[in-house]
Amino acid sequence: MRTTASLSAKLVRIGVGLLVIALVSIGLTLWVTWKLSGGAAALNEAGRMRMQTWRLTSEVQAQLPQAQIQALTREFDRSMDVLKNGDASRPLFVPWDPAVRQRYIEVERLWHNQKKRFLASPALDHVSLVQHANTFLVAIDRFVLSIEAQMADLTAILNLFQFVMMALAIGGAVVMLYTGYMYVINPLGNLRDGLQKIESAQFSTRVDVASNDEFGQVASGFNRMAATLQSLYGNLELQVQAKTQRIAAQKERLEALYGVSAFLSQTNELSQLTQGFAQRVRGLMKADAIALRWSGEDASKLLLLASDEFPQVLQEEEKCLKAGACACGQPGPDARSRVIPILSSDVAPLQHCARLGYVSMISVPVRMHSKVLGEINLFYKSQVSLAAEELELMDTLASHLATAVEGLRAVALDREAAIAGERSLLARELHDSIAQSLAFLKIQVQLLRTAMSKQDSAKTALALDELDSGLKESIADVRELLVHFRTRTQADDIDRAVQETLQKFQHQTGLLVSRKVTGEGLPLPQDVQIHVLHVLQEALSNVRKHANARGVEIAIHKGEPWQFWVRDDGVGFSEVSQRSELQVGLKIMQERAQQIGATVTVASVVGQGTTVTLRVPTTLPPKLKLTTAALLSPLP
Repeated sequence: MRTTASLSAKLVRIGVGLLVIALVSIGLTLWVTWKLSGGAAALNEAGRMRMQTWRLTSEVQAQLPQAQIQALTREFDRSMDVLKNGDASRPLFVPWDPAVRQRYIEVERLWHNQKKRFLASPALDHVSLVQHANTFLVAIDRFVLSIEAQMADLTAILNLFQFVMMALAIGGAVVMLYTGYMYVINPLGNLRDGLQKIESAQFSTRVDVASNDEFGQVASGFNRMAATLQSLYGNLELQVQAKTQRIAAQKERLEALYGVSAFLSQTNELSQLTQGFAQRVRGLMKADAIALRWSGEDASKLLLLASDEFPQVLQEEEKCLKAGACACGQPGPDARSRVIPILSSDVAPLQHCARLGYVSMISVPVRMHSKVLGEINLFYKSQVSLAAEELELMDTLASHLATAVEGLRAVALDREAAIAGERSLLARELHDSIAQSLAFLKIQVQLLRTAMSKQDSAKTALALDELDSGLKESIADVRELLVHFRTRTQADDIDRAVQETLQKFQHQTGLLVSRKVTGEGLPLPQDVQIHVLHVLQEALSNVRKHANARGVEIAIHKGEPWQFWVRDDGVGFSEVSQRSELQVGLKIMQERAQQIGATVTVASVVGQGTTVTLRVPTTLPPKLKLTTAALLSPLP
């Protein structure tokens, strides 16, 4: 391929060349036209001098005043000066050449003589004056004829330029057509023919590349495309087959991963989870045996957690395996998935595996957040090698196993924490209610003994009354605690649980109760609802114990924040006269409210009742969010 300019450069060069020729032709034409225009004006002015000569001759013969003849001679002088120097106000100039200049000099010389004759005094005779005038006119005619000859030459040049411009226009059109055919139409036709052949599956078609301009680059690209299509078409069947096999393998791995993940997410018992995982992974990897080992908190030992088709003798020997004592149990965070040839190993435990017929082993660490929790060992009775995709699949399955086991562990820890919390709550409730009542009863028993020993019947009767009242209050506290710890809420709304609590309260106390609900908002989480109910129940317990009320109202506003009001029409209290039992109840409500990020306020007027207000934000504190997420969802 020879090196040529680009198509745009070619077109620019041709266009610039034609433009320069056209501009030169136009400039020359304008120059000739300008010369012809100025020459025509000069020719007119020279012809006018003949008329002026006859006029002067006739006026001299008529013996007109000398001043008038002088004015005519001055006018003739101006005509001579205009012809010699030209006129800047209009295109008037003589097309000088040697012949024209010689004729002008002759006219100028004769004029100086003729001017003297016109101004002579006395005037010449008529015959002599006419003879000299004829001689001067002959000189003027020769001058005019020389200008006309020059004008004829310029006219011929103008005609020649016009002919040349017409020829240039025809030549430019021919050049443009030829250029368009050579550089545009012909390459496009070749590309079109090539595309038609490619469409008819003739992938061996190639286009000649004659230059490196734009069409040459397109032709080169076309040839590369044709070569690629030819290669793809030739290997298409093999590529489709290989791609199909790869997609089928990927689909099989994804189905296996989905199946194992679904099993791990649905199993809630550790032994069932690990045993099922071992069986599925052994079948998936077509292994002869599998052992699942776990280190737990002690990273120096590996416990045999589950196995499938693993010989009983090895199960007995390797129930607890030291990390690093064998190819199994890679110590430290550097553990990685690897294929271990058993027959070529000198490690003593691997020799046991060799005697049992195993040839290869695949070791896959079970890792979670860069911490190695255990190991999966796959045993084969033949040589085995795993592709990168299969090793990646095993690493993913091991990661899912670690997540599932840690999820079960987290659920167990949360369950223990929930049980401990309930026990702590029960102990606090017993301490704050029944324990105090029993301590009060103990004091009353001692007072009763003292009164009986002194045989003081009045104090004895008073102590018995106090004991009876204390026992009734303790029985009421026990019943309230039973109701309190059997309380459950609906997951979608707290309103029904509040209604049930009011019905139980009315049944126990006989007081008039009412409920009012306003607003719309998203429901509170279930564990938050439980804390809210406990606060409301504590407020109702204080009403029962201390208010001496006839009725109670609970108002609920759903929104941001949620608000709950417990109003009674009892005796009320003042800050100064608060009793210790009432302070205990308020403390319990405040502690419960703090656990969910809520606030409790109490407003009371002596003789006008008490109002307890609970404000619950919809945005939970971080600690409560974590607890809720741990209880309601598996560990990520």
